[in-house]
Amino acid sequence: MPDEYDLRYLGDSTTSPPANPEEAELEAVSDPHAEIDYLVRFTVPELTTLSPVTGQPDFAYLMIDYVPDGLVVESKSLKLFLTAFRNHSAFHEDCTLVIAKRIQAAVQPKWLRIGGYWYPRGGIPIDVFYKTGEAPEGVWIPEQGVPNYRGRGA
Repeated sequence: MPDEYDLRYLGDSTTSPPANPEEAELEAVSDPHAEIDYLVRFTVPELTTLSPVTGQPDFAYLMIDYVPDGLVVESKSLKLFLTAFRNHSAFHEDCTLVIAKRIQAAVQPKWLRIGGYWYPRGGIPIDVFYKTGEAPEGVWIPEQGVPNYRGRGA
């Protein structure tokens, strides 16, 4: 298990975002409450990527929920990882699942759910959802409750 104090990004004010998601490192720390199951939620109201066809920016609202299993994601490393998508060209499905797989690899949670709510491209919003089985019994899993925007129903 990683040592809480062996972190590359946290506390380093000179850290620049990685050039692409492949170069980004997701850091993990020991779960301070590993004896209980609980939910961690990251709300990312504006993820930016590039269309692999047009090169134009794409935007998504991400909701990432997971139940730790001994490790938690260090949030600054997550922020830098997500920032690395700004110059990354990929389809919505690929971006959403790459993020899920990297979190899964970094902390091996008991349960993970990600909702990628992509803003309309060509007038069509694309939503991408992924989860790893059933959540542990007794853990409160709130709805994602992503705010509506023009183009996505009422």
